Amino acid sequence: MGLQIIKPDTHIDFVGVRKIAFILSAIVILAGLGSLLIQGGPKYGIDFAGGIIVQVKIDKDTNVDAVKDAVKDLDLPGLVVQTLGLEGDHEYLIRTSSSEISSEEVRAKVTGSLSANLDGAKFDIQRLEMVGPKVGADLRAKALEALFYAVLLIAVYISGRFEQRWTAAAVMAAALAGGVYGLGLLGVDMGWLILAALAITVGLCWYLKLNYALGAVAALIHDVMITVGLFSIMGKEFDLTIIAALLTIVGYSLNDTIIVFDRIRENNLANKDRKSFGAVINLSVNQTLSRTIMTSGTTLLVVLCLYVMGGSVIHDFALALLIGITVGTYSSIFVASPILLGFGPSAEPEPKEQVEA
Repeated sequence: MGLQIIKPDTHIDFVGVRKIAFILSAIVILAGLGSLLIQGGPKYGIDFAGGIIVQVKIDKDTNVDAVKDAVKDLDLPGLVVQTLGLEGDHEYLIRTSSSEISSEEVRAKVTGSLSANLDGAKFDIQRLEMVGPKVGADLRAKALEALFYAVLLIAVYISGRFEQRWTAAAVMAAALAGGVYGLGLLGVDMGWLILAALAITVGLCWYLKLNYALGAVAALIHDVMITVGLFSIMGKEFDLTIIAALLTIVGYSLNDTIIVFDRIRENNLANKDRKSFGAVINLSVNQTLSRTIMTSGTTLLVVLCLYVMGGSVIHDFALALLIGITVGTYSSIFVASPILLGFGPSAEPEPKEQVEA
């Protein structure tokens, strides 16, 4: 007999608390959007913003303020100093937004200032990276495109898999892909373009009554927005590793949502007693709850180990996964399924003929 965290006969009323869940999600999303507005957008790392980054390791405990004081007289625009890794690592990132100065000149200036102002402490420059502004902007646009096309292809797959409406999904995909490409040629800012395209995707799913796709896409957007918002609130930078984490979160959340949706569809088609769709959703979520908790729990345990012991290089990547997997599990139960309930099943189960004994 397999391990069971949740008893198979549970009857938790998930549908009944959907309004509370929606309010909670709205509060977190609005807090994240408020943080982004106050800060003027995400805090981009060197991959997207361009500039030069220097990673320094000091051989003894040094306060970050002391490092800031040591390099404050450097003639470098947008100079930022921040800690890196765990408290005992004594590693710091020194970043400048200038990409017109050579990397060797930056190395020489940083080395000179630290040698003169760190009271004899020994240090080592472990990494020096340079990214031009054009390359950073191009990487940012490509990252947004990757997120958009991932969500779009997911909408197509869900529509065909659960609703057998491949034609409607293909028309939606072709129209959106062509529109994004055409507007890109006209020079529309990629950030606003992708946001508009995502909104249109949700609108088309609603208009074409692709209800399963609508629930899945809304849940994915919910997960990404909460993860991005919390990263903004915590002052974390966005770079290519965080984009990789967001795409991983999209895939994980989709997998969990498909498991729940598949059980909903099976129970709805086998609904001999003509139960309400809300009752079918509650039954389905309860039936998959044990698997959901076991899968998410074991995944979170591994990611937590990466976060605690993985070192500074993957620290933010693991943090994004911790947030995203937790939110993705929540959204499969409290966002995707209630949205499906709000718009009704794609196809009502047909009445079964009574067979007389």
